[in-house]
Amino acid sequence: MSATGEVSIAARAPWLGDADLQKLLAALSQGGEEARVAGGAVRNALLGEPVADVDIATTNEPDATIARARDAGFRTVPTGKEHGTITVIAGGRPLEVTTLRADVETFGRKARVVFGRDWKADAERRDFTINALYARADGTVVDLVGGLADLESRTLRFIGEPEARIREDFLRILRFFRFFAWYGSGRPDSEGLKACARLKDGLAQLSAERVWSELKKLLAAPDPGRAILWMRTTGVLTQILPETEKWGIDAIPGLVAAGRDLGWQVDPLLRLVAMLPPDAMRLAAMAERLRFSKVETRRLDEWAKAPPPAPDTSALAFAKLLYRHGPEPLRDRLRLALAAARSAAATDDKALVAAGGYARLLKQLEAWERPVFPLRGPDLEAAGFAPGKPLGEALRALEAEWVESGFSLDRDALAERAAKLRDAAD
Repeated sequence: MSATGEVSIAARAPWLGDADLQKLLAALSQGGEEARVAGGAVRNALLGEPVADVDIATTNEPDATIARARDAGFRTVPTGKEHGTITVIAGGRPLEVTTLRADVETFGRKARVVFGRDWKADAERRDFTINALYARADGTVVDLVGGLADLESRTLRFIGEPEARIREDFLRILRFFRFFAWYGSGRPDSEGLKACARLKDGLAQLSAERVWSELKKLLAAPDPGRAILWMRTTGVLTQILPETEKWGIDAIPGLVAAGRDLGWQVDPLLRLVAMLPPDAMRLAAMAERLRFSKVETRRLDEWAKAPPPAPDTSALAFAKLLYRHGPEPLRDRLRLALAAARSAAATDDKALVAAGGYARLLKQLEAWERPVFPLRGPDLEAAGFAPGKPLGEALRALEAEWVESGFSLDRDALAERAAKLRDAAD
């Protein structure tokens, strides 16, 4: 709060004092025009949260934005000029500058807009009240839709009538839950919740890439548990992830708590698999439907195919599992198992013991270095094997024997066994 009673982000936003940002705001605010920082940067500054991107709204039309920015010494890129957005490179970082707009007609994620000078009209075309805050160059916050009060109470509220805003862009259903996961508290706004439930079928119109992008951002929240619960209650979760319908979301609170207590990095994909059955075929179909990356798809497949280690697995037996399946899928298996055991340990002594076992295995996993099999194909060729299928089969058989020995057979012992295999094949 400033001395005049106005809310200001000046003391909470060191980035606002950046010389290049101030120079650009000044250049765009001459001759009766104005520019303000808009949206998420203002919201996060008020909440004391990190600010990744700084967006600017201005009364200047795109050509004027380009001219003024260049006159001030900045490079510009017309990234979305037809929609009013110009990217200005200031101090090596991109700043998106967008002309005030009003929607004339909407087409899902796209809209026909007209440029304007009405700050309230620009605010009212945004999705949620907490995302429609502006800040002047001196940090004074301008609130035209009640965003400050909603931010203080951690209420996520659509601007205007929720159903109308969702029909403009069905992605706003997922954004409702995503922003609730990050910034909401208590129960979601009832009107917004009802609108999301009524219009959830519209999610089928969205591209798979956008659905997964929003879901991944939601799962990256410090604690997405309440948002996921409300997504399940409204049917939204089943709409986008039918694989979760008969599996459940009960593992999420324990996984979040374990991650927080044990210092695990937030892992959206691990939180996702906590809600999914370990069925490789179903997961492959889901990954294809949602256009997962190759890395994400492979991780799901390896997790589904890796055996869940028992908490009393010996160090040697676990080392064999690590060699056969690799550490990544077993880490996922163990973290999910440890989180579940920790949750149950308060009332179940067996779960407490199991948690200790899983923690021991995780510690072994993090210190594990993959042993190197002493033989290679040329070694068998030198021992008399002809290149081809029999050589490959012999090499795999010898490697399996080496693993079963606890990696104890040395090169000489393996060479002797190779000779016996050769003689048996002759």
